[in-house]
Amino acid sequence: MLARWRLGVLLVLSIPIGIYAYLFQFQLTGDPAFHARFSLTPIPAFLHVIAGGTLLALGGAQFSKRLRASYPKVHRIIGRTYLIGVLLAGCAGFVLAFTAEGGLVSQFGFATLAIVWLWTGTQAFIAIRASEIAVHQAWMMRNYALAFAAVTLRIQLGLFEAFTDAPFESFYPVTAWFSWVPNLLIVEWFLIPALVFKPRPAT
Repeated sequence: MLARWRLGVLLVLSIPIGIYAYLFQFQLTGDPAFHARFSLTPIPAFLHVIAGGTLLALGGAQFSKRLRASYPKVHRIIGRTYLIGVLLAGCAGFVLAFTAEGGLVSQFGFATLAIVWLWTGTQAFIAIRASEIAVHQAWMMRNYALAFAAVTLRIQLGLFEAFTDAPFESFYPVTAWFSWVPNLLIVEWFLIPALVFKPRPAT
């Protein structure tokens, strides 16, 4: 599904952020202001951070052809764990979206992300239950692109802080959308040729 080097980049970027989520939850790292904000909604915050960190760290391996071919049972176990994580983290993320800094633009951006994330996860589940493997894979690519927003968000925040003097409140609404919409567009760029240029059956 992914070239080996692309899978390697995906894992190198996603696994550390997944681990970071655990460190953040137990206040071993992270901005104290975020810890204070999350303490106002402790249950959604815990579910979003821990479930999200877990699925982010595990999900990239699901795109390995070797794992799917050699260890199908492991692939299924990780897949079920991943989709349960999406359900928990997505619902919790929707609740947390309305406490995000940056006003309505940020809140609407993160709430929309949560809704689309849950929807794509549902479509992936429906497809695999119907044994539509290719359809399932396409939906999982979209879904993981949305999970990967946790990575792109942090990269973008770091770049904004390093190269601009803009206050946090001014660029956070931008990242609320730009952390996930381009991810989806990139996935569609990979998927559309496969969908449009499928070889036609011989007549």
